[in-house]
Amino acid sequence: MNMTVRLPGEWRHAQRWATAGAVFVFIAVLAFGPLIEHSLLERAFTAALYLALGLLLVALSGRFAFGLAAAGLLTLVLEVAAHLKYKYLTTPLLAPDLVYMINADTLRTMSRYPLLVGAASAAALCVPLLLWLAWRMERVPPFAHRRRPWLTRALLAAFALLAAGEAMSTTGPFAEAHAKGMWLAMTDASLITDFLISFRATSVRAPAYPPQAADAYDWKRGDADAGAGAALHPRPDIVAVLEESTFDPRILAACTLRLCDRRMFHSDRRTLAHGLMVVHTWGGGTWTSEFSFLTGLSHEEFGPAGLYAPFNLAPRIRYTLPRVLRANGYRTVAIYPTDGDFLNGRNAYAEYGFDAFYGGEQVGLGWESTDADLLRVFARVYAEEKAKANGQPLFLFMLTLHQHGPHMTPYAKLRAPYDRPLFAGRMDDWQNLNLANYLERLDQSDRAMARLEDMLRASGKPVLLVHFGDHQPSFDGAINGIAKRLPSGIADPSRVTYYMLKGFATPLRRYDYPVLDLAYLGGLVLDAAELHKDAFFTANALLRERCRGRYLDCGQRALADSYRADVFGQLKDLDE
Repeated sequence: MNMTVRLPGEWRHAQRWATAGAVFVFIAVLAFGPLIEHSLLERAFTAALYLALGLLLVALSGRFAFGLAAAGLLTLVLEVAAHLKYKYLTTPLLAPDLVYMINADTLRTMSRYPLLVGAASAAALCVPLLLWLAWRMERVPPFAHRRRPWLTRALLAAFALLAAGEAMSTTGPFAEAHAKGMWLAMTDASLITDFLISFRATSVRAPAYPPQAADAYDWKRGDADAGAGAALHPRPDIVAVLEESTFDPRILAACTLRLCDRRMFHSDRRTLAHGLMVVHTWGGGTWTSEFSFLTGLSHEEFGPAGLYAPFNLAPRIRYTLPRVLRANGYRTVAIYPTDGDFLNGRNAYAEYGFDAFYGGEQVGLGWESTDADLLRVFARVYAEEKAKANGQPLFLFMLTLHQHGPHMTPYAKLRAPYDRPLFAGRMDDWQNLNLANYLERLDQSDRAMARLEDMLRASGKPVLLVHFGDHQPSFDGAINGIAKRLPSGIADPSRVTYYMLKGFATPLRRYDYPVLDLAYLGGLVLDAAELHKDAFFTANALLRERCRGRYLDCGQRALADSYRADVFGQLKDLDE
């Protein structure tokens, strides 16, 4: 039976336009999307999935123009959303964003940016309209002339699904693309690939351990008398400062100028501990360093989903530094330099156990705020919170922001002597510009830290001050081309920053580690304050001593297995 359908001339003309337009959209999106991914393998990977999507939508809809237009427009929306997220947050769009970041807080944040509102509105209006037009203009489905069009469509759909499944298989032809680490996926330019491979990062993976290993070592020793000294001395206020994108530049082999040598990295008679610190991120991901400091854990222990710690780990971690400080009678306070809704900050800090949270919108801080701005806010909040505390000691945690990338302000806008290449002949032009920016901002941080120390010392009250770098800046990747001078045994030179712990009007009990992991810093503060530690931080301190400050790279497998069996098996630190 002949199934050919004849159309009036005007409809045939409209259908030709619809088909031509759909083909143009499909090819244009392919050319400016999948085919501009970072590597040849990633281009092939995303192109294969894009073609499979187009074929699947043609088969399911039974319409050629509509299927191609739908595949092109949906992919275009993904590309635009990924580029906008990268522009505003410097991280690509990833699959877990669909779980953790589509909420009222995100919509309120987006409403403050006209470009985001305009792009979202245009997509919401134009995409459905264009798809409706493609559907209406295509009067004859492509399979109408066949005897069994449904069978042809089913076979094409099955082929498309099989092809997509093979491409998405971590052991298939694109296994190398899937093997890319999630942190690299958060920092490179392959926005479509990064989104596609990130679906495995949507669920938290509990750390593995042999259950019977917990009893191989004693993880309770010292718990009973850990806070014995607290009865002999007043509990000190504790001020913790996370220094954004900050490291000691003297680890760079070429950074031998006096401008590289800053007081904030030097010990003095009030120093309890200081030195190099291993962190678990590079170039970004401040929230993962917050997580490590506040929980004594590494986000990497929970698989790729650990990158979303403020969303998926903060509500599930049972033992945290703010909670143990509250058990010791402290009032816990956080100053957040950006909007409190950014990366779920307000909710995450409540889950970590903070009594009070000051978002940037409350205290006049934002992306352009300097360390001096933060210091002024600190002075005001500290005074207000001391009044509220009514004799309770305070734990106040704050984050700086001024050192956040990019570090590409032109020399003409930098003050002397940072207004010129400082390492000509030793670094290339891009490295020189970025390092000049970094050192100029570091000078400001150094002066602000000196004023903070003076302020705390002048009070005459017992205070511990701890400050540390959350990660190295990336300089758009250029920092990895600068030689570094570091002790042997450090596996990844890009993951080294610094820490400093000082005491004012407190007993001087000193600690010395060749390199300290950030996961131990909170427990070290508890020891320096001579406070009672809970079962987790007791075990954390014992592992710190047994591994001499190393954590993920401790090198003693049996010890690490026993520790995780105790923390996650016995103590149930991760709620199911």
